[in-house]
Formats: sequence, C-alpha cells, structure tokens
Amino acid sequence: MTTDGVPQRTGNNLDPWYANYAERTAGLAASEVRALFAVASRPEVVSLAGGMPFVSALSHDLISSSMEKVIREQGATALQYGSGQGIPQLREQTLEVMSLEGIHGTVDNVVTATGSQQALDLVTKLFIDPGDVILAESPSYVGALGIFRSYQANVAHVATDENGLIPEALRQTIAALRAQGRRIKFLYTIPNFHNPAGVTLSAERRPEILEICRSNEILVLEDNPYGLLHFDEPAPNALRSLDPEGVIYLGTFSKTLAPGFRVGWALAPHAIREKLILAAESAILSPSSFSQMVVSEYLATADWRAQIDTFRGVYRERKEAMIEALGEHLPQLDWTNPNGGFYVWVTMPDVLDSKQMLPRAVKELVAYTPGTAFFADGRGRHAMRLSFCYPTPEAIRLGVRRLATVVNGELDLLDTFAGTGTLQLPESSGYDTAPSDLK
Repeated sequence: MTTDGVPQRTGNNLDPWYANYAERTAGLAASEVRALFAVASRPEVVSLAGGMPFVSALSHDLISSSMEKVIREQGATALQYGSGQGIPQLREQTLEVMSLEGIHGTVDNVVTATGSQQALDLVTKLFIDPGDVILAESPSYVGALGIFRSYQANVAHVATDENGLIPEALRQTIAALRAQGRRIKFLYTIPNFHNPAGVTLSAERRPEILEICRSNEILVLEDNPYGLLHFDEPAPNALRSLDPEGVIYLGTFSKTLAPGFRVGWALAPHAIREKLILAAESAILSPSSFSQMVVSEYLATADWRAQIDTFRGVYRERKEAMIEALGEHLPQLDWTNPNGGFYVWVTMPDVLDSKQMLPRAVKELVAYTPGTAFFADGRGRHAMRLSFCYPTPEAIRLGVRRLATVVNGELDLLDTFAGTGTLQLPESSGYDTAPSDLK
C-alpha cells in the first residue's frame, strides 16, 4: 500500500519487518532435525535423531599437533584470507581421497567449500530459478530439501527400493514432468549408504541412471558424505567416475575426520567450476585457511586410512546393536539394514504417525527424526529415521527398548479404539515401491 506515493510497511506484532522479506524466505524454516536438538541434547534422553559423527574415536593428540604445527610454521598464512577455490595442497590431497572410489580428476576442478552443505547451496544457487524442478530420491536428505525450498525449487521425488533409485521410476517421472512443460535442472542423489534410507545404489543401476540423465540433458549432483564408511563390501565406484562431464561430486571431511572443521568440496566439470568459484567468493570470500591447513597437515602426517577403518568399526558395532535391538523389541516393523553410513530407516503401520508420536517418545526419554522431514510433499508419516552413529551400543539398545514402549503403546491404544483386538500391518516398506525384504 502507498500513502501519498510513499510505500507503507505492513508487518505483524511479532515481526514488524515481515512484509519486507524477499519471497524466497517463505521457504526458510527450522528443519525437524534442528527442532529436536534442544530436547535430544538433554543427558537423560537417548537421541537416535541427529547424525553426529563419533569424533571421540579420533586421536586428539594428532589433531592438536596438526593445529600447533600449522600455527607455529604457517600462522600468518593460516590466519589470513585465502583463495576462493581453496588451498592447492588440500585440493591435491582431496583427489587422493576421491581416488579410493574410482574418481580421477584435476586439482583445477576441485572447489573447497565450508562443508559440502555450502557446496550444495552454491550449486543450487547457480542452477535454480523459482519454479524449476529438482529430482530427488524418495525419501531425501532433509538439509538438501531445506536448501531447495529456500531457492523456490519444486522437488519431484523418485521412487527407491533396497537397491536405491529405480531407473524406470526415474524415466517415468522425467516423462511426466516434461509432458507438463516443467523444467528439470538436476537429479540430486546420495547413492552410498543413503541419508535417511541407508540403502546403496547398486552397481548395475548406476550406468543406467547416468544414461537416463544424459539422454535427457539432466545434470547429476552426487552427494557422497558416507561413501568410505562401509562395513563389509565397499560401495560401487562413484557416479562421477563413470561420467566426469555429467556429474558434480560433493564430498566432505565431516564424516571421515570431524565436522567442526567445516571443510568439504565439489568436483565439477570445468565450466561449472568457474561459476562455483565466483559464487563462493561472492558468498564468503574464501573458506577458512586455518581449517584447510589443519586438515591438510593431518592428511600429510596421520594414517588417515587407518582412522577411517577405526570409524568403520565403531559404526559397524553400533549398527549391529540397533538391528539386534529392533529385532528383539519391534519385530513387527520393517527396517533397512545398511552396509555403511549412519542411518536405519524404520517403517511402521500406516495407522501410526511418527510426527505425532514424537512428544510421547520424548517423555519416554528417546528421540528420533520423523519421516516427514525427508519428503517435500508431506509423506513419510509412518516412517522414522534412527541414527546409530553417536550413542554407545548400550544406549542404542536402551533407546530402542524405550521406542518399543511408545510404538506398542500406540498400537494397543488403536486396537482398543478399533475394538477388534488386532491390527493388520501393511505390506508397504515406506518406499514408493515395496522391497521384498528390508530386514
């Protein structure tokens, strides 16, 4: 509204600047994971919610010695602004890390970021106009969905099963969107030890997924934070290793070292790399020189491969504790059994609502993440993500036992209201198609 030609602000009692925000801020909202942190951080609550790495498994002496050496020998450089692309030595070392998953790149095409989350934000910023479509697995990473929402993208979920993204579902989704005249900008995928589903895209499907995207001129954004954290067999080689020109690869040291350093990277085709650097400089000038140099010193002096092996053992033990506890206390449910990563995806009867059930779970001193956090369209109410990376095996068993009290209590209550004394469980696994056996 205007008065005498002067624009007038309209707000509300809580925020007088409400009407002045950009339209895209409507997509900014606290994620369901973040909303849990205040509750889950209480010491008496067993948190199966957040995906916090178990950094206590790190050698703190190695980390502190790396930090001390950087300050002692390169302090003036470490505390100064740096390149928007990141320091060359760390980018060279990043290539060595990626080579473990079949990737061969050049230092020039690596762009260091403040965690892979920032790289994901920058890629989305470069490609998305309001109303554009992003393809994503069903379910998908909550942090990615938040970024996509903030840039006013529309997310189209593509069905998955125990072998990851389903090629035929991808074809059908693309065809349906193109028939509607929609613009698809990229496919976002977490092919290895998926967050939240825990599944891994099979080696057989990877070339087919890439060919579908290539033939439809759709970029692939491969997010791979967990790829080296396998328990038994390694994951298949990265998508990027099969199609260097059609895939942007996102990596991070948050899971294989520590998230506090906030160091991740993108490996992009050359033309995209240039725009990523410009976008990064516009956003933050440069990533932290100090963090990069400490990570680089650690990689140069520590046995980082052995440290990854240590993490694998820690997470394998915790995963096994969770799977065993679910089998003992909640055998009527379905769940994935991941070969790596941090997460188990649990599917309940359709009559249960994980979001509505959460307050009761907190009263029982256990927390999880409701399945709705991982969908852009409100689905996932009868599913939940359980994280096994941080609690001890004993705490995990206790948490699952408490969770069983909540789930069984809800089922008993529904039985009482139904007046039947029985409740039929659905065949659905929580995916868009029903895998044969997810236990």
